[in-house]
Amino acid sequence: MEVVLLLVTLVALAVAAGAVVWALRGAGSAVDEEALALRMAAEVRARVGEAAVDALAANNEQFLALATERLGAEREKTKNLLDPFAAQMKLLDATVGKLRTAHEQDKGAVEKMTGEMARRISELTSSTTTLSEALRSPTARGAWGENQLRNVIELAGMAPYCDYEEQPTGENREGAGGRPDVRVRMPNGAHLAVDAKVPLSAYLDAQAATEPVEVEAYLARHAAALRTHVNALASRKYWEQNDGPAPEFVVLFVPGESFLADALRADASLLQDAMEKRVLLASPVNLLALLWSVARGWQEARIAENARQIADLGEDLYSRMGKVLEHLGKTGRGLDQAVRSYNELVGSVEGRLLVTLRRFPELGVGTDPLDSPAELESLTRSPQAPEVDGSDA
Repeated sequence: MEVVLLLVTLVALAVAAGAVVWALRGAGSAVDEEALALRMAAEVRARVGEAAVDALAANNEQFLALATERLGAEREKTKNLLDPFAAQMKLLDATVGKLRTAHEQDKGAVEKMTGEMARRISELTSSTTTLSEALRSPTARGAWGENQLRNVIELAGMAPYCDYEEQPTGENREGAGGRPDVRVRMPNGAHLAVDAKVPLSAYLDAQAATEPVEVEAYLARHAAALRTHVNALASRKYWEQNDGPAPEFVVLFVPGESFLADALRADASLLQDAMEKRVLLASPVNLLALLWSVARGWQEARIAENARQIADLGEDLYSRMGKVLEHLGKTGRGLDQAVRSYNELVGSVEGRLLVTLRRFPELGVGTDPLDSPAELESLTRSPQAPEVDGSDA
């Protein structure tokens, strides 16, 4: 707007200057035209400068006002846009603070857990070392194997369903003594011999060795020792003991899955040779499955025994119920006879006794009338069961 005013002013000044020059010429003035033009040019420059300065100042003020207004509006818009962002930043800051607190707590818990794990690992290492040293003793090794066997038997649920004796003694037909660790009794009266005396010295040496060649050598010795024990166990022939029938094999319990797996890896024919000699190599899992089968047999035997007892009880109950029904019939017939006898007595009292007694009031003896006794009309219901004898006993 101010620029337009400036242009209009300049045009007006130019028109005014032209009019003055024309007037001076028309008047025939001797004024020098060149000097006049210079004066007019100076005047125009002065006026134009003043007008430009005024227009520029006004334009600047208008521009500053407009810019201030626009800037305020944009600032308000920016503020409205930044308010949710600021709220989210506050929420994020609070969340980060909570995460930092939780991290510090978790860090403390992890450090505590790490310390506890280190302590447990140290205890486990110490216990493993102690167990390894203890297993090198034949007595301790035998006790540990028997304990493992006992745990498997209890886990299989054999305690409620079968009897087993630790360290029983027996004698086979050839006179050689036998002493298995456990003899599990079968539902048919037979027994199953289980032995848990497994040589483990070479295996423990293999676990302590670091060189692969030494490890393989010790495992080969472990397999050879296990084969020797299989041969010795087969020669005892526990299934021929003279105190009852038994399956024609003996179970050699190996108290660790790796003990048997490493021995079979070192001697692949060991398992088949043992079975041919009627020795069943059983790890804890295999023995557990075998004992579960025996426990199932005991359950079936108990169910069959209970069914037989129930049948016997049913037969006895049926016989006794016949006797009860017989006595019930006799009791009913006796009650009927008692009712008839009672009614006959009532008739006799009314027809013979009361006739005479009612004459006493006429003679001045007694004043109250005597009531006649009522007869019984209800009869007992006779049992209709064919087992009840209807004849009089």
